[in-house]
Amino acid sequence: MPTDNMINKITVMHIITRMDMGGSAQNTLLTCLGLDKSRYRVTLVTGLSRESRMTEAETEAVNRMMDEAVQNGVDITRVPALARSLNPIYDIQALWALWRIIRKGKPDIVHTHTSKAGILGRWAAWLARVPVIVHTPHGHVFYGHFAAFFSKLFLITEKLTAPLTHKLIALTKGERDDYLALNLFASDSMEIIHSGVDIDAFAKVEADTGALRKELGIPEDALVVGSVGWLLPVKNPVGLLDALIPLLCERPELYLVFVGKGELEPVLREKAREKGGGDRVVFAGWRKDIPELMRLFDVFALPSLNEGMGRVVVEAMASGKPVVAADVGGIPDMVHHGKNGYLVDPQDTVSLKTAVAGLLDDSRLRESMGIEGRKTADRFGLSAMISRIEVLYESVLGGRT
Repeated sequence: MPTDNMINKITVMHIITRMDMGGSAQNTLLTCLGLDKSRYRVTLVTGLSRESRMTEAETEAVNRMMDEAVQNGVDITRVPALARSLNPIYDIQALWALWRIIRKGKPDIVHTHTSKAGILGRWAAWLARVPVIVHTPHGHVFYGHFAAFFSKLFLITEKLTAPLTHKLIALTKGERDDYLALNLFASDSMEIIHSGVDIDAFAKVEADTGALRKELGIPEDALVVGSVGWLLPVKNPVGLLDALIPLLCERPELYLVFVGKGELEPVLREKAREKGGGDRVVFAGWRKDIPELMRLFDVFALPSLNEGMGRVVVEAMASGKPVVAADVGGIPDMVHHGKNGYLVDPQDTVSLKTAVAGLLDDSRLRESMGIEGRKTADRFGLSAMISRIEVLYESVLGGRT
């Protein structure tokens, strides 16, 4: 039987397609962990994460974080039919399951995350007459992620679903502007809340860089350009490799490190072998020691074709690294061209190469941009994100309960 203390709490139910080591999943889990449990009862509803194809190490890391969430008062419910890919049968099953879970839990707020869970979760919440529905898309899928047909389908579906939403949380100004330009939401129905990053984990980490270099086969005197993220088309790792192959051929001291995994890894390996410098392109795979690995990089690069925010950019800046990143989505909110890094057209390999080469040639510039990056990163801490989300919840909830 619920206690008076439980009855007085605001009940929030978060819904996301899958839990993995991606930015949207990490943001969602950190939000669930960070909400003040004396004021909120928190439930996390998620699919089984099968599509992420996680390694054993990744699965262990996610399970540890989920266990931590449970120990910190977060109730977790799994919905097997909730998946990222489109499947009419499973999607109807997931909608029905979400409706039943919401009806049983009677949340004051349903907060959905990512596109697919955002569609199904918001309709289920609306059908269950939830007082407040909040959605964080974590970037959008209207270009760069899927073929044109599916991108258009998501856009149409979002147009139908947007009226159910009391507030949309955009991670950056760029993401908000995209929704405005597409006439999906009015400006007063959106709030910009940056994805929170554990700044201290990157700014204060102690790393044995010598041991890491030895493990990855990188000489002590080598210059290193690093990139962290999925090896998928939207992250544009092929564009980064194309841009840096000429530099690898010109500079025997240069190494390129990809941290992450994905379907493009065989393509990247073959291209590196064919074009030259392949022995100095390192594929580190998925790693749990990203803060330590950041210490190896002289320059961090992220030439994504689409990026809601790019939490990893903040992590690189918190590590004191100059950044060369795509001038897309929310990245310009963090990377100030010529100050803490460079913004480039992700499909312009010449500009990408020039920006990286300029930083490799000037150690003082790398240092000064790294210092500015640390100042920028301080604005993206976890506590600021949680505080603003709590303010949003209570302002939107108002007298609805």
